[in-house]
Amino acid sequence: MGGYSTREVSDLIGLKPDQVRHYVRRDLLDPARGVKGEYRFTFQDVVLLRTAKGLLDAEVTTRKAYKVLLKLKTELGQIPSLAAVRIFADGNNVVVREDNQVWDVETGQGHLDFTVQELADNVASLANRNLIVAKESEELDSDEWYNLGLDLEEVDSNKAPDAYRRALELDPKNADAHVNLGRLYQLRGDLKHAKRHYELAAMAVPSHQLALYNMGTVFDELDEVERAATFYRKAPAVPDAHYNLARICELQGDEVSALRHMREYRQLVDADG
Repeated sequence: MGGYSTREVSDLIGLKPDQVRHYVRRDLLDPARGVKGEYRFTFQDVVLLRTAKGLLDAEVTTRKAYKVLLKLKTELGQIPSLAAVRIFADGNNVVVREDNQVWDVETGQGHLDFTVQELADNVASLANRNLIVAKESEELDSDEWYNLGLDLEEVDSNKAPDAYRRALELDPKNADAHVNLGRLYQLRGDLKHAKRHYELAAMAVPSHQLALYNMGTVFDELDEVERAATFYRKAPAVPDAHYNLARICELQGDEVSALRHMREYRQLVDADG
């Protein structure tokens, strides 16, 4: 249920279905599979394919376009809200702009200029249609409601909590749904409910690194740095846990530990590409 079909993506972007599948065969995209084995693309995939269409229209060489798209894939994975992004060609450079930050993706040519919000508005209609279908269906399981929540977060975040809540009604131990719902509460300043969902996620999966890290951020916001550090130490696979521990250690005058955590932070970031 989560994600968008090849046909839906084709209609949104203007690429032929076989062109969409070409980028999967080239390993540029790795879409999930539906119950019948069909591709299910994420909103990030849609943004990447829209960029590919722009590069094709600008007659950028296949080799150069592929290099640009590979780098852009990495950049998009680090952006919290894709709907706020603009992608355009600035002279010979393909550039990503997010708020006041700008990334030079790769040297390119031709013309490419689109605001992702326009694409998000179109995708939102698909996500909301899927939500209506989901509400009328009794066949969706907890994971499918969770995936629908992911889709809605990208384009209509106000409706995402309802999808996560439905996922939890079907499976109260769906740790990922707890984490995402908790994060949405935290973004709205409701630390009490955020903390509760992180606790439930950690109860369901005691080693859930993101739940433990997010719990640390709650105590960080409450200026309870010792308790925050306790949870950060339980999430050694999360780069930002080490970054925050380095900050806390520096505040406490422990420069040796601060340097060690900053080194671990950099190693994890480099390992992620």
